[in-house]
Amino acid sequence: MTVELVILRHGEAGNRSPSASKDFERGLTASGRKEIEDVAKSINGLKLVFDKIATSPLTRARETAEIVAKVMKKQKDLEVWDELKPEGETADLYRRLSKLKGESCVLLVGHEPYLSGMISELISGGKRSRILLKKGGMAKVDVDSLASRPSGVLRWLLTPRQIKKMS
Repeated sequence: MTVELVILRHGEAGNRSPSASKDFERGLTASGRKEIEDVAKSINGLKLVFDKIATSPLTRARETAEIVAKVMKKQKDLEVWDELKPEGETADLYRRLSKLKGESCVLLVGHEPYLSGMISELISGGKRSRILLKKGGMAKVDVDSLASRPSGVLRWLLTPRQIKKMS
């Protein structure tokens, strides 16, 4: 089973709140929203096709995913996954992904350091390597195993500026 994961970090959000419940509600700034709209148009221009768009339930990630889904006309394929919360466990995410039909392409929208940790775990056999996923940045990992030792190949890692220049 091969799953293509396209991983997108949420756009720029308002100031971090010391309260966990208020941080959950922190939305995108106007400039963060604009940057994600530009990134979404570029993704659409690249003709990437997603079978599913999965997002963390936190407001900034959900808003990011909604913008992409709207631009790509994929709102019906948007799902909120608790496994993508910042405190989520990658093992739970891998279990959920393993239930998808083979040859799927999924856009995952979430947070740092969860996303870069997941990418490094997949491409280095469970070890941690240093990867930086900027706000609004994307990576693509072709996952060939989600079993006991998840593994994959990093195909690309892009900043928002690089994404926008591609289309």
